[in-house]
Amino acid sequence: MRANTEFDIIVYGASGFTGRLVAEYLSGRYGVGGEVKWAMAGRSADKLAQVRDEIGAPKDVPLVVADADDPASLTAMVARTKAVLTTVGPYQLYGSALVAACAAAGTDYLDLCGEPAWMRQMIDAHDAEARRTGARIVFSCGFDSIPFELGAFFVEEIAKARLGAPVPRVKGRVRRMKGGFSGGTAASLQATMAAAAKDPSIIAYLTDPFSLANGFKGPAQPPGDKAEHDPDLDAQVGPFVMATINTKNVHRANALLDHAWGQDFVYDEMVVIDPNAPPVGSLGGPNMPKPGEGPSKEERETGFFDVAFIGIAADGRQVRAGVTGDKDPGYGSTSKMISEAAICLVKDATEVRGGVWTPGAAMGNRLIKRLTDNAGLAFIDETA
Repeated sequence: MRANTEFDIIVYGASGFTGRLVAEYLSGRYGVGGEVKWAMAGRSADKLAQVRDEIGAPKDVPLVVADADDPASLTAMVARTKAVLTTVGPYQLYGSALVAACAAAGTDYLDLCGEPAWMRQMIDAHDAEARRTGARIVFSCGFDSIPFELGAFFVEEIAKARLGAPVPRVKGRVRRMKGGFSGGTAASLQATMAAAAKDPSIIAYLTDPFSLANGFKGPAQPPGDKAEHDPDLDAQVGPFVMATINTKNVHRANALLDHAWGQDFVYDEMVVIDPNAPPVGSLGGPNMPKPGEGPSKEERETGFFDVAFIGIAADGRQVRAGVTGDKDPGYGSTSKMISEAAICLVKDATEVRGGVWTPGAAMGNRLIKRLTDNAGLAFIDETA
């Protein structure tokens, strides 16, 4: 991590829909130039100034002009800050040069990526350089995959405290959710499918649950591709569309933590099928917002999520946890999660070495505390 910089955090993409929410959150909770020194960045100074004024941020919020198509502008931007928080996706289209610039400069990088093939490519290309310079590259700092990765981490912490050891089996089960996914998530999926059509080797990254686990190949994992009865919840469960990325991040976290949960660790995610509740949306339907669009403030404020984590020991004993969020997952909660992850990284986790990380493996309980204190998340020990 860089020292003696002008800013702690630059929000890149601050004139977009999600970046605007990040800037609004930082302004409302932290002000300007106080505990957290932050700036807004994007392609147009005029658009940034317009957004700054529309969200009611102070006039002295610094504005930085940078463009993904102009590597020199990215190099200049990352030299001014400890961390860049980017909401400019799909990252496989607009993120590679920024990751390279941050890795070279020793500047921390955080995004909302749910694109595992691109993430694998960035790990291969930049992990060694980031280790050398001290840059911490942290992907997937939104609804994919913070509640799930930290949920698995949290239930394993409960297992160690209650059972004396981590458990080899964890289930993630989305119990209830209102608000759906972001337009950026849908666009990322579409970009990934287009890339896979051109390069079939990408399909292997998408189908392998260990494709981000630094070469480790663990035991067979549940496919999660059909509805079934879950006896541990006594409920019908079905496929969860975000499991494809979340499970990879959970297995990467285990690898980064030197397999603290065991080399036989098994993890899957499914969604509870409640016939009386609105369905959890699919990605890419006709009603999906486009990148840069999103739900109204009322829709964001009335959204929520509730995910159960069931840890099962080899002898059948169980521990349970719940992770909840107080805003819609794809925008309201996501904008708060990535903001607090960036602050945690530069303020609380200064000793973490450079390299490509997951949020939970890098920040663990410190990030849980920030999310609980500031971002409307709750991590609950539900063990009977």
